[in-house]
Amino acid sequence: MVTEPPVGHPEAIIRPDAAGQAFVVERLAPRPELAEFVDYYWLVRWFASAPHRQQVVPQPRIQLAAEDGRLLVHGVSREPFFRTLHGPGHVLGATFHPGGFRPLLRRSVGGISGTVRPASELFVHDDVPAARRILAGGDSAELVATLEEYLVGVGPEPDAVGRGVTELVARAERRVEITRAETLATDAGMSLRSLQRLFTQYVGVGPKWVIQRFRILDAAAAAHTGAVTDWAGLAGELGFSDQAHLIRAFTQVVGTPPASYQRSIGRGPARRG
Repeated sequence: MVTEPPVGHPEAIIRPDAAGQAFVVERLAPRPELAEFVDYYWLVRWFASAPHRQQVVPQPRIQLAAEDGRLLVHGVSREPFFRTLHGPGHVLGATFHPGGFRPLLRRSVGGISGTVRPASELFVHDDVPAARRILAGGDSAELVATLEEYLVGVGPEPDAVGRGVTELVARAERRVEITRAETLATDAGMSLRSLQRLFTQYVGVGPKWVIQRFRILDAAAAAHTGAVTDWAGLAGELGFSDQAHLIRAFTQVVGTPPASYQRSIGRGPARRG
């Protein structure tokens, strides 16, 4: 049986056409014993003759990436993420399920939100040897095997609560009608306060932020289609009080209003007059 590679969340890559000229992304599935924790691996390879500054919309997922000679743990961040690529290079990372990192950390992930820390500061295992082997290069399977060897060594244990959190976040992602944390709490059969505590422990941010971030990614995906978009109508569908609310939220994350962003990437109707 042929297994399709993971899709990931390409809508999080800002200005994807320009990005595609600067680097390529390969996404790979984890081995079965790590699949409860790791959603997918991503391998970015680039050769940029001139510096390319790339923006990526942060998601409610912790990342572990081999870069700058270390395995760096990126906690969930509310701030925009930029990276400048120049010359040849590569980076390999693991995107964890929303509830998948706490079984490795064995404490609340809220304490690492908004931070970037070497893995050996969080685990007893030295991350430098694995990072050096990965950054030395090789084929995709070899690089992923090295990262997985490190993760297996950390020894994550199955966590039923973590699996439940991952499913709750997936529910908020795929069900556009969930626009409020209260709705997700009711859907989960718990109080809003309990849901907030659960998300802090396992995701690192609150459910309100998670839901709105998915709705922003929905708006970015709409912009990337190039189809004529009724932004006022889409704002209502995504749970924003009005178009102005969507514009403010989108601009805060992406840096420009959605209609302007769509035009800037050459996928929207030209401005007349």
